Amino acid sequence: MFLRLKARAGYWLARRLFHWSWFVRQPRGWRWLEGQFARMANLGDVDAQSFYGHILTFRGVGLGAREEGVRLLRLAALAGDGKAAYQVGVISLAGTPSKAPDPVEAARWWSMAAKAGHPLAELKLQQLKAGDSTQ
Repeated sequence: MFLRLKARAGYWLARRLFHWSWFVRQPRGWRWLEGQFARMANLGDVDAQSFYGHILTFRGVGLGAREEGVRLLRLAALAGDGKAAYQVGVISLAGTPSKAPDPVEAARWWSMAAKAGHPLAELKLQQLKAGDSTQ
């Protein structure tokens, strides 16, 4: 229980420091932030999985970071996070180096995002059904 409380406190502080650009630019500071984000995501916190998944997917260095980001986004989406479900749909439609584009899977994720209240998910579903899969 103490470790979970420590992880929550570290995550709370890391989310605040994330907005301080001078801290993020410091290599030691960035490594510490990533450690806090990863710890909380590994504990199953949906918000942390979504947040850190987005960071790794769009700002991570290397294919491994991107794949881990997509995995975290999927976990968050399956837990009901609309933003994560929307992004997994976008990734599914675009494809990855290891997976071809899949419009059916994208529609499934966007349906989940629409049910969670994401504002663009319904629009993407309509565009997909109309045959216009531009992003």
